[in-house]
Amino acid sequence: MGQIEWAMWANEQALAAGLIMLTGGIVAVAGQFKGWYFAAYAIVAGVLVCLLEYPRSKRKKGSTMERCGQKYMTAVVKVFGPLTRNYYIRAVLHAALAVPAGFLLSTILGTVCLGIASGIYLLAAVRGEEWRPIEQKPRERPHVGDTIKQPPSNPPPRPPADARKKQPAEVGGQVNPIPVEAE
Repeated sequence: MGQIEWAMWANEQALAAGLIMLTGGIVAVAGQFKGWYFAAYAIVAGVLVCLLEYPRSKRKKGSTMERCGQKYMTAVVKVFGPLTRNYYIRAVLHAALAVPAGFLLSTILGTVCLGIASGIYLLAAVRGEEWRPIEQKPRERPHVGDTIKQPPSNPPPRPPADARKKQPAEVGGQVNPIPVEAE
């Protein structure tokens, strides 16, 4: 059984937490809740968390499915270097971002989720994981001459390869085993 990559779980949890916090902040600002300034903070923090967490990290083994449009955000995250690559820093950042949003009921769920993500990131950091960008491998296009060895000899539709057999060359016509009498 393989090792669990905790950073993958933390990434999904933090992204969901950012979206939940953003939604709760929008609801509180639109509803003009008491303490709406905490909601405005939650909107900003939610957007920041979503932008930071959108690019997935490359897995140690196996393949990693890249999110749609991730390559653009990966370039931004790579610019900040160790501030975004190190999971200790992410754990502390998420814990610090979660605290002020906890003072408002509409953003408390996002706060709890972000706190859980912070704990998972701390576990990932203790286990030595680090954020690595997913790099695209350049695709090699096969040369047409290498892929086609011999063009087909009979037109489509062609029978499957098993059913194709060489027909014996016919010298004369076929002999009819049933005698035919002319009237």
